Amino acid sequence: MAFRSLRLEQDKGVAEVILTGPGKGNAMGPDFWKELPQVFEEFDRDPAVRVVIVRGDGGHFSYGLDLKAMMGELGAHFAGDNLAASRTRFLDLILEMQRSVSRVAECRKPVIAAVSGWCVGGGLDLIAACDVRLCSSDAKFSLREARMAMVADIGSLQRLPRIIGEGNTRELALTAKDIDASRASGMGLVSEVFETPEKLLEGAREMAGGIAANPPLVVQGVKRVMNECAGKSVEEGLRYVAVWNAAFLQSQDFGEAVAAFMERRPPLFKGE
Repeated sequence: MAFRSLRLEQDKGVAEVILTGPGKGNAMGPDFWKELPQVFEEFDRDPAVRVVIVRGDGGHFSYGLDLKAMMGELGAHFAGDNLAASRTRFLDLILEMQRSVSRVAECRKPVIAAVSGWCVGGGLDLIAACDVRLCSSDAKFSLREARMAMVADIGSLQRLPRIIGEGNTRELALTAKDIDASRASGMGLVSEVFETPEKLLEGAREMAGGIAANPPLVVQGVKRVMNECAGKSVEEGLRYVAVWNAAFLQSQDFGEAVAAFMERRPPLFKGE
């Protein structure tokens, strides 16, 4: 499919989603919010896709919400009497945008965010929905909605506390300040910083290749178990993973793993 806000590439089980705009700095306009969930719903169903990398085009990840492009939709909701009907339509728009990013978190395939340059507002919402975040040394992050007289509402305030902690999230959201790659690494927002954007892409692809080489159903199981257990007690999580393995441990890939270990050779997993 041809998209206006995204470009897709795929090789050896790894799909890449490249943010392209068309707004400056890959800003997120109306097309983005419609196309992102389509892409991730397709990846979720496609057995040929084992891992997804999300990155930006042209030196930046994303400047966030494309206010200029979105003013048509936003303005329509603010026009008129601003009573219950128009507010309900605006609520529906927010929920639609939330669902777009949630499709990334809900996708069974692991998602790696590779961030270079600016990652602002909606960009931070998007990487918070990814499983792993990497960046280059030139990356800068900003939860900037407070500067625009807005409360961030697409997922950062809900997902970031589990990644960087409550205190760091409150600091970013309340100050709306910019942080660099070093600070992002120190607070755990990213797990590794690469010297250049080129090295970042190499590192993201190497990580994705390593994940893609593992049994795909097990990899998906890890993500689904962790998603399901988020917010639950240790005991509830242990019960859930025990039931998961009781149902899904027996597989051809498990037999292949044992055989490869005994024969001292690399395993070849097929997702069966």
